[in-house]
Amino acid sequence: MSPDRLSATFAALADPTRRAILARLASGETSVLELAEPFDISLPAVSRHLKVLERAGLIERSREAQWRPCRLQANPLKGVADWVEYYRRHWEESFDRLDRYLKELQRKNKVEDIQRKEKKDGRKK
Repeated sequence: MSPDRLSATFAALADPTRRAILARLASGETSVLELAEPFDISLPAVSRHLKVLERAGLIERSREAQWRPCRLQANPLKGVADWVEYYRRHWEESFDRLDRYLKELQRKNKVEDIQRKEKKDGRKK
């Protein structure tokens, strides 16, 4: 996925209303009026949200007589998932290295504590 396409997808997903619209479309094709129902915004505002989603390639709109159905297009979401996966692997590897480092520090601290205790016990005799 090109950086511009990825940016458009993230920009479209940045808005909670647009994410809610996508969530509704995940259940199947829905008309614009049905999509607008749960939102306390005007129909033109919903239409603007749909245009953003359409430009990002996240939805497809068609016209069947008076009915204007919208469908989810998942391909851009695959690009987002791939991008996130790359960084997830990076962070997991970083956390694994940090975990190994912290365990090594703990092990060294235990050894030093034992050595100090043995040294202290040796002075008491």
